[in-house]
Amino acid sequence: MTGSIKDQVIGIIAEQAVLEVDDVKMTSTLEDLGIDSLGLVESIFAIEEAFDIQVPFNANNPGEGAFDISSVAAIVAAVEKLVAEQHS
Repeated sequence: MTGSIKDQVIGIIAEQAVLEVDDVKMTSTLEDLGIDSLGLVESIFAIEEAFDIQVPFNANNPGEGAFDISSVAAIVAAVEKLVAEQHS
């Protein structure tokens, strides 16, 4: 796997939103990017596969749980934390 975690997560989110990578800002919310609940679930699956991690995410209640989806920056930080835990 090449590239930083941030770049890879942004790439996954951009793909799900059918946007260019440059259109995905760290301050963007998934709603800003036009990602609906199905796109969110697909993004989570893609992130899990890309980083070989388990994301603590409840598709029935996305706002709850330990995985912060409030912004792209929050998602990147959460993935970095999970990857660090996985490899420690």
